[in-house]
Amino acid sequence: MNGQAAKGRKDALTRFIVYSLFGVFMFFFDLQWISPAMKSVPVDFIVTSLQKYAMPAVRLFILGVMYVGAIRPFLTKTWNKSLMDRFMSLARICGALIGTILYFGLMKDHIWLWRGDIGPFLFNKLAIPVGLVIPIGSFFLAFLASFGLMEFIGVLVDGFMRPIFRTPGRSAIDAVASFVGSYSIALIITNGVYRAGRYTAREAAIIATGFSTVSVTFLLVVARTLGLMDLWTTYFFVSMLVTFIVTAITARLWPLSAIPDTYFTGENAAVQKEEGSRFERAWKLGLETAAAQPPVLKLCTENLMSGLKMAFGVIPSITSIGLLGLFLAEFTPIFDYFGYLFVPFFKLFGVSQAVLAGKAAALSLPEMFLPSILIKESGTMLLKFVIAVVSISEILFFSASIPCIMGTDIPLNMRDIVIIWFERVVFSILITIPIAMFLGLPD
Repeated sequence: MNGQAAKGRKDALTRFIVYSLFGVFMFFFDLQWISPAMKSVPVDFIVTSLQKYAMPAVRLFILGVMYVGAIRPFLTKTWNKSLMDRFMSLARICGALIGTILYFGLMKDHIWLWRGDIGPFLFNKLAIPVGLVIPIGSFFLAFLASFGLMEFIGVLVDGFMRPIFRTPGRSAIDAVASFVGSYSIALIITNGVYRAGRYTAREAAIIATGFSTVSVTFLLVVARTLGLMDLWTTYFFVSMLVTFIVTAITARLWPLSAIPDTYFTGENAAVQKEEGSRFERAWKLGLETAAAQPPVLKLCTENLMSGLKMAFGVIPSITSIGLLGLFLAEFTPIFDYFGYLFVPFFKLFGVSQAVLAGKAAALSLPEMFLPSILIKESGTMLLKFVIAVVSISEILFFSASIPCIMGTDIPLNMRDIVIIWFERVVFSILITIPIAMFLGLPD
């Protein structure tokens, strides 16, 4: 009996260390250390390699995902459960139709749809990479999130994360995953942990809207677009700092503060009794979690299927909602009017281009790149820096992250998301402008 117990502990230790380290490697190891040509983490390298060497098959796969996503709500009879379900079902049908047009090159006479920053951007730069990273990331997520690493780290940093962000320590993994991977990877992690009963609804909502920001790659693109590469290090750390400060604030405001603190099963959050040192509790919980998991192949397969289901909901939505947002921003004055909501916050600090700044801030709702495109030629250096940070720290945008969140099980509706976005933009502006002034950036 003792021999079996010792073997069980050894197996748990092997799973905890080996599988977790492999998960860290897949999501966080910079392959550039191996070769300068491999500038990404392994999961992203797999995605980019598929796009590079198997693009015809990838495009067909994404079109198939759109079709399945459009049909699935009707097969599962969930399309009319609520007003939001009806809206998202319609969005997925429209996404499949738009995907068909873009895949087969139809309606070329509609020049606005075929502009490089509209239709091709949505299909090639958003739908394809996100459609690949969700299932591939889900498959490898088992190693990162299921064999005790999140529990181990969570106990260690719980004393820091919980009082500041009102989330458990394991949420630090989501924050890191966003910056080194992408919001889609972080949302996969968040949704999986929430479904497993290790985040409450409120915690999952705070993490999804507060930590699941775009990756370092997106920060680089924004910095290059706005001519901020000379300030790259400063810009990167200010973006992270502002993002997390704003998350700490919005976690205490409605609507996030009103979300029930219950688990996916409906149970109330329990206060766990703490015994032993923090490291001892972290180590014990990590081993117990690793020992309780099913065979790794079974777990990976289950995660892959969950990722595919998520992709079915997200990819057609990204295409249709993203196109609507880009169309409204480009061809209607709605965001000019919407931008006036933010003008007073810029005028409060005497920013010279307050009206332009307000419109740029409003444009972050349909797509986080649009503010940079608007001000890249005419914005002052101070305005460029502020908008560059705001477009990262606001996190929520219709062309990608919002449909991704709506495709999860996290209980957030569209009203809540738009209000949280507004709060994040306002606080990002109020925090970033003084920092930009302190840095001496000319206005």
